[in-house]
Amino acid sequence: MVGGFGLVGIPEKLILGLRDLGVKDLTIISNNCGVDDWGLGVLLHNKQIKKMISSYVGENKEFERQFLSGELEVELVPQGTLAERIRAGGAGIPAFYTPAGVGTPLAEGREVRVFNGKEYLLETALTADFALVKAQKGDTMGNLIYNKTARNFNPMMAAAGKITIAEVEELVEPGELDPDHIHTPSVYVQRIIQCTNYEKRIERRTVRA
Repeated sequence: MVGGFGLVGIPEKLILGLRDLGVKDLTIISNNCGVDDWGLGVLLHNKQIKKMISSYVGENKEFERQFLSGELEVELVPQGTLAERIRAGGAGIPAFYTPAGVGTPLAEGREVRVFNGKEYLLETALTADFALVKAQKGDTMGNLIYNKTARNFNPMMAAAGKITIAEVEELVEPGELDPDHIHTPSVYVQRIIQCTNYEKRIERRTVRA
């Protein structure tokens, strides 16, 4: 699992480290696959990703090329359903029913039940061997604080990963973070590193003429 939404809140240094490690045949669970030359796009370019489980893939031409050529397996999931599958995985809930996807190709061959006269599709939870997340601040025990919308998928992925690795911009000693401001408690984090020189690219820059 890799946190982020577009290029916001992505663990950009951990992604680069994974690129340099050269590991292949990865199944990646993430909202999207970055852009052609940044974020998860660098892993895609290196042919390190075998399968993507995501909800939005429209900003990456290499993604399109690999998918249409059969090089990349893709499981598209409605965005809210993806978020809930991850949250359920972190909470130990194996499956749940949702109205999203009923009556579409997503429901073909899958269990549909009726509750209060409405059809719902069975969805299973998602977990991962590793979760890579990005926080603005953390302490050496692994408590994390995210910055505004950069929180996005990061907290639920931190809970759903068997081994969660967090990269932070600021690393402090235990007790320096206000307990009321902590978004991810240290019980969910197994590794933490401090990184610098973030690029924080804007996915699609729009300015006034």
